[in-house]
Amino acid sequence: MIYGKDGPYGTKSKRRIVPLTNSIRPLIDGHFAIHDTIGMTPRTIQRILKRVANRAHITHPVSPHVLRHTFAVAAVQKGISLPALQRLLGHDRLTTTEIYLNLSPEDVIFTTGQFF
Repeated sequence: MIYGKDGPYGTKSKRRIVPLTNSIRPLIDGHFAIHDTIGMTPRTIQRILKRVANRAHITHPVSPHVLRHTFAVAAVQKGISLPALQRLLGHDRLTTTEIYLNLSPEDVIFTTGQFF
């Protein structure tokens, strides 16, 4: 679970759940057994994501937000309902979730590594 949403529309009180794969969960659990926080700034996470994208030879701009949009599009393509996606993304309104699905093809990276 991540607490956040800073900026003009946020109060850092919004809770968002981050789904984890079974292979990642032990790594995260081990870290939080020792620490209360992940100890990274948003900028550090952006840099790590950029490094991973470079290693994967992804040439389009990549950010946590693009990854979030990509997850939303892929989830809908796999059949998740919009209300379920709304809850996963932590949106208060369904219209906000629908905005996530209005991306240009260049902005969406599929899990297969292909571009929309």
